Amino acid sequence: VSVSRAIKPFAEPGRPPDWFSQKHCASQYSELLETTETPKRKRGEKGEVVETVEDVIVRKLTAERVEELKKIIKETQEKYRQLKKDAELIQAGHMDNRLEELCNEIMMWVISFF
Repeated sequence: VSVSRAIKPFAEPGRPPDWFSQKHCASQYSELLETTETPKRKRGEKGEVVETVEDVIVRKLTAERVEELKKIIKETQEKYRQLKKDAELIQAGHMDNRLEELCNEIMMWVISFF
């Protein structure tokens, strides 16, 4: 229960209400364990740190999330550059005929961002 409650604030919009139920979280975790290859244990010195399945899952999910965030950052930067270019064109008076359309686009983007 504590895990499902703890991750609920970090949810993407559109997730169903039962997504964070204890049962669903447990089934998701079981699926992760089943689909992740168990690291091969090496013979070595005692005290050697052996990577666990949980370590593999954390590393995999972290890498996936980093890629997602990089993509989001890139998209946001591209949108910012476009908006900045549009603002410069508006200030120069080259976009007077499209001001209402641009305003609506900006408002839709702002609403979707937040």
